[in-house]
Amino acid sequence: MALRVQVCRVGDVAPGESRGFTVPGVELPIMVTNLDGTYIATASMCPHEDVSLLGCKRRGAVVICRGHGYRFDLRTGACSHDPRLFLKRYRVSIEGDLIYAELV
Repeated sequence: MALRVQVCRVGDVAPGESRGFTVPGVELPIMVTNLDGTYIATASMCPHEDVSLLGCKRRGAVVICRGHGYRFDLRTGACSHDPRLFLKRYRVSIEGDLIYAELV
């Protein structure tokens, strides 16, 4: 069973922006990215060596970890450097102007 949590509001993440949000009961912030009106929720830590992805460079839908330059496609979670690594993604739903993520 999934844990559905409210993460933020639609207006909190501008087009082209990624931001981290603290959610009560969740240890690490959830990163929400607005890709041309499509909201993507992911873990905020790089699965390679637990470096925060918040504030890292992005090229389109790809976030680039500042620790070792690993690149993750936010749409799929796939890593271009290591096919065994995936950035955890969460299913997103929007109700009114609230963005929810399913964490399990």
